[in-house]
Amino acid sequence: MTRQRALIVDDEPDIRELLAITLERMGIDSLAAKNLAEAREAVLNEDLNLCLTDMRLPDGNGLELVSFIQSRRPALPVAVITAHGNMESAIQALKSGAFDFVNKPVNLGDLRNLVAQAIKLSKSAAPAAGQRELVGHSDAIVKLKERIAKLARSQAPVYVSGESGTGKELVARLIHEQGPRAGQPFVPVNCGAIPQDLIESELFGHTKGAFTGAVADKPGLFQAASGGTLFLDEVAELPLQMQVKLLRAIQEKRVRRVGAQQEEPVDCRVLSATHKDLSALVAAGGFRQDLYYRINVIELKVPPLRERGEDIVLLARHFLNAFAAEGAGTFDLSPDAVAALRTYAFPGNVRELENILERAMTLAESALISAEDLQLPSAGEAVPAGSGPGAAAPGELQPYLDEVERKRILDALEKTRWNKTQAAKLLGITFRALRYRLEKLGME
Repeated sequence: MTRQRALIVDDEPDIRELLAITLERMGIDSLAAKNLAEAREAVLNEDLNLCLTDMRLPDGNGLELVSFIQSRRPALPVAVITAHGNMESAIQALKSGAFDFVNKPVNLGDLRNLVAQAIKLSKSAAPAAGQRELVGHSDAIVKLKERIAKLARSQAPVYVSGESGTGKELVARLIHEQGPRAGQPFVPVNCGAIPQDLIESELFGHTKGAFTGAVADKPGLFQAASGGTLFLDEVAELPLQMQVKLLRAIQEKRVRRVGAQQEEPVDCRVLSATHKDLSALVAAGGFRQDLYYRINVIELKVPPLRERGEDIVLLARHFLNAFAAEGAGTFDLSPDAVAALRTYAFPGNVRELENILERAMTLAESALISAEDLQLPSAGEAVPAGSGPGAAAPGELQPYLDEVERKRILDALEKTRWNKTQAAKLLGITFRALRYRLEKLGME
């Protein structure tokens, strides 16, 4: 079996030797370069699987080498070694295309984790069969797929932005599944759904006796995502005091359980998302600027459904096929239903389309869904794009209807001891429909 080979770029002989010994113990051969010129020559002429470069070189810097590799050998993972605490340089390297970074003095455990991920990436394994996909052929979706494929080859933090219902979690899952961490856990967490007094324990874990009810040691979500990806959805909902601790965890790649004296290393990629405008929150003092810059190394905007009109019918038939596979029956769209879908603005985006179709299947008297079955709001009734879950249309009727529905769902949940599957059966709707209504009404 052919051994992997890494290029080490550093002007200090002791650092080059330390890195070479560490790689040798991992079964990886190494080639050394003491300056930018030697590194460029090696990149062009040698068979390499990884490059480790210092930021400061006698004839240039690591960022120049990152850019050179991106232009000449974009499939070669390159990681930079930065001075401890110099996050600006690390972030700039990630934006330039670096795979990851490690701080000086080099922690060998962190280095081994980084190298292992980079070697997996350099093998360029094909995506697994049955992998999730973004449905659509519009220009916006094609560009999004291309960016996902590129970002999957990096360990840089990615901030997934977009309106509610556009599919931000799916995008985060695709980044995970197309990258070197695909075989490890993907752990999504809705930051707005965790009670404030439990957030620290949920994210970082706790020790036995740390607080009332802590009857045993419990790892947090960072530990649960070890080797994989932690997806922080609705990250804007985190209270300011937790934002400080999250910043440290991301920067240092270490967490301290509630009640513990020592920090422990964690190895997970952090992706985040929110439908809110984070830059506006930063300006208003509701979100820490340093955390914003740390999680927003690269922003990936998910387009709203109204900007990908040619995908609407394709998506609709995709959902109908998925419902049929779940045993809901086989349905298709009539010509007038297709025309109605193409002219509707979809303020609730893909999630709204899915819910509309599920409701239409219930109302349709035949296997052909008509425009009437869709029950699309008229232009005057439609909720403005960007409005949050549970936002009511103008007038007195909608808030009243929402309250009636909220009470009915709450009653069903109480009767079934908060078993959502049983509550959906009691209400005569599918679990998917109940989940949508809970989110729409702000009951999640």
